[in-house]
Amino acid sequence: MSAGGVTPAWIPRKRRTAELGLLLLAIAIGIGSYAAVGLGFDGTVPAGIYTVGAVYAVVALGAHLAVRRFAGYADPVLLPLVVALNGIGLVMIYRIDLGLEANGSGFGPFAQGQLRWTILGILMFVAVLVLIRDHRRLQQYTYTFGLAAIALLVLPILPIIGNAKRGAQIWIQLGPFSFQPAEAAKIALAIFFAGYLVAKRDALALAGRRFLGIDLPRGRDLGPILLGWLVSVGILVFQRDLGSSLLFFGLFVVMLYVATERPGWLVVGGALFAVGAWFGYAAFGHVRDRFDAWLDPWADPDKNYQIITALYGLAHGGLLGRGWGQGSPELTPFGFSDFILSSIGEELGLAGLMAVIMVYALIVERGLRIALTCRDAFGKLLAVGLSVSFALQVFVVAGGVMRLIPLTGLTAPFLAAGGSSIIMNWIIVALLLRISDQTRRPAPEVATISGDDETQVVKLS
Repeated sequence: MSAGGVTPAWIPRKRRTAELGLLLLAIAIGIGSYAAVGLGFDGTVPAGIYTVGAVYAVVALGAHLAVRRFAGYADPVLLPLVVALNGIGLVMIYRIDLGLEANGSGFGPFAQGQLRWTILGILMFVAVLVLIRDHRRLQQYTYTFGLAAIALLVLPILPIIGNAKRGAQIWIQLGPFSFQPAEAAKIALAIFFAGYLVAKRDALALAGRRFLGIDLPRGRDLGPILLGWLVSVGILVFQRDLGSSLLFFGLFVVMLYVATERPGWLVVGGALFAVGAWFGYAAFGHVRDRFDAWLDPWADPDKNYQIITALYGLAHGGLLGRGWGQGSPELTPFGFSDFILSSIGEELGLAGLMAVIMVYALIVERGLRIALTCRDAFGKLLAVGLSVSFALQVFVVAGGVMRLIPLTGLTAPFLAAGGSSIIMNWIIVALLLRISDQTRRPAPEVATISGDDETQVVKLS
C-alpha cells in the first residue's frame, strides 16, 4: 500500500540480469566462431584470439553497463542480438581476410578496421544513452533534423569532398577518411518524419475520393509524399544510388501509413515507386545494367561476375555449409561488404544464413514491439521508422544477393565492412533502447492528501 491507501500499479522488471546472460552467450558465439575459422582454415587457433576476444568482450560488456546505468528499463533482448550479429560479421570479414592473403590478392586486411569501427560505434551508442535522456526532446528539433538530412544528402555531390565509388556518388572524402552521409541521413529523416507526421497527422488522415474500395488522400494533401518522391528521384539522378533512393521513399510511405492508418497512402506510394522505377530504368544505364543482371546474369558473365560468383557460393554452401574456413568466399568481389550474406551462406549454409536472417527479424520485432507499447505518438512513430529502415535495408540486401530483386548497393547492417554503417546502426539501437526505457519505466507514484479546504497531489518518487 502506498501513501494515501492506494495500491501501487504493477512495476515492470528491469531484466538486466537476463540481458547479461544473453550477452555472454552472444560473446561466446563470436569468440567460438573466431576460433573455428582458424581451425577450419589452417588447423590452428588464431594467435590473436585472446586479445581480440578480450577487447570485444570488454566493449560489449561496457555497452551493457551503460544500458544498466542510463536505460535500466530498456528492452533486454535487443543488445545481445546486435552483439551476436556484429561478432559474426567480424568473424566473416576475418575469414575473407585469410583467403585474400592466401591468394596474394593485395586487398585487406579489413577485420582490424572493422573492429576499430565497432569500438567507435559502441562508444557512440553509450554517448547517445548518456546525452539523450528523453527521446521526446528530439521532437523540438524536427525541422533542424530535416535540414540536416538534406545537407547530408547534398554533401556527396559537392566538389572536392564528394567522391564516387563503383559508379555511385555517395561518399565524402576528408583526408584519409571516407564517410557515407546517407547512413546518418536515414536517422535524421526518421526523426524529421516522426515529428512532422505527429503535427500534420489529422490533415493527412482526411479521406478524399474513394476508388476500388480504398479511400485515397485528398489532392491538397499529396504534397508531402510528392516531396518525398522527388527527393528519392533526386538521389537516384544525382548520386546514382538506387538503394538509398528506395530506402528513404519506402521509409516515408510506411511511416505515413502508420501515422494516418489510411491504406490509400500505400496505393499512392506504390504508384509513385513504379513510375520512379520505370524512369530510372529508362534514363540511367547503371539501373538498366542491374535489372539485366537480375533477369539473366549469365547473358554477360564478365560484367555480372560478382552476382554469378555469389550464387555459386550459395550453391556451394548447400543446406549446412562448408564450415568456417572451408569455403571460398574470397572469390566473390566485395564478399566482405556488399555480398557478405552470400559469404555467410557458403560457410554456414542455408541453415546458418536463415539463422542470421532470423536474428535480423527479431531485431525488427523488438523495435516494433517498442513502438506498440510506446505511450507518446512521436516515440511510437520514431521507433517504427527506425525499425522499418532496418527491415527495408535487410530486405533489399538479402533480396539482391539471392536475385529476388535487383541489386541496390546497400550493405547488411552490423555484418558488412564499413565504418559509416556500423556507427549509425549502433546509434539506431541506442535510440530504440532509449524509447524502450521511457516506455517501460513506471510512472512516478503519487498520493493525494485531502485537507479541509483543498486537495494536494504529492509526487513520491
